[in-house]
Amino acid sequence: MLLAEDDRAIRHALERALTLEGYRVTAVADGVEALAQAHTAPPDVLVLDVMMPGIDGLQVCRVLRAEGDRTPILMLTALVETQDRIAGLDAGADDYVVKPFDVEEVFARLRALLRRTGQGGTGGAAVDVPKKQEPEQVPERYMEAAGLRMDPQARRAWRGERELELTRTEFELLELLVRNAGIVLDHATIYDRIWGYDFGPGSKNLAVYVGYLRRKLDEPGAPPLIHTVRGVGYVLRED
Repeated sequence: MLLAEDDRAIRHALERALTLEGYRVTAVADGVEALAQAHTAPPDVLVLDVMMPGIDGLQVCRVLRAEGDRTPILMLTALVETQDRIAGLDAGADDYVVKPFDVEEVFARLRALLRRTGQGGTGGAAVDVPKKQEPEQVPERYMEAAGLRMDPQARRAWRGERELELTRTEFELLELLVRNAGIVLDHATIYDRIWGYDFGPGSKNLAVYVGYLRRKLDEPGAPPLIHTVRGVGYVLRED
């Protein structure tokens, strides 16, 4: 694991806690060191502070994603506005934790990221969600619903003829909704299937990702595809 945090006290405390949790941690103090370390000894996961001198966490994230590096990235941020968090997701981050944070939340989100990439971690068992019967004329490797087409093997998705540029988490969320098109999925099920952990009713994580995914899916004059079922969750369908 690579940890980049310019606050010395936070860096040392988090490094110690992660080491005690069983992670092998390389800790650096700024974005320049983070990029150098990521290039010379690629980690299994990165924990990046957003606000760092010189090259900040968002820039580190953008550089790595532009290079094709898909290593899971967890952002640490003191910025609480939704737009600030969206900026991190737009840069290519997979998840974020807001400061001040509970170290157990950091552990949970790291386990979820590593579990999704097949690199270990523990957490709740997946919930069995009914799957939509695929139309016979659609090739087995593709999924289609509500004007969307997805290729899970190649991790590509289209709305009509327009290919969608999706982050890892956005793709997995859309895939879950497409597989269950027409079925209302509750918040707990989505959290468990995508993050492997239910962050509770106070978390805005899912709402942020759904909002960001909607902006990439929706088209002027076309009906929305992801619908909110208040107090329950979300469903993919064409009105």
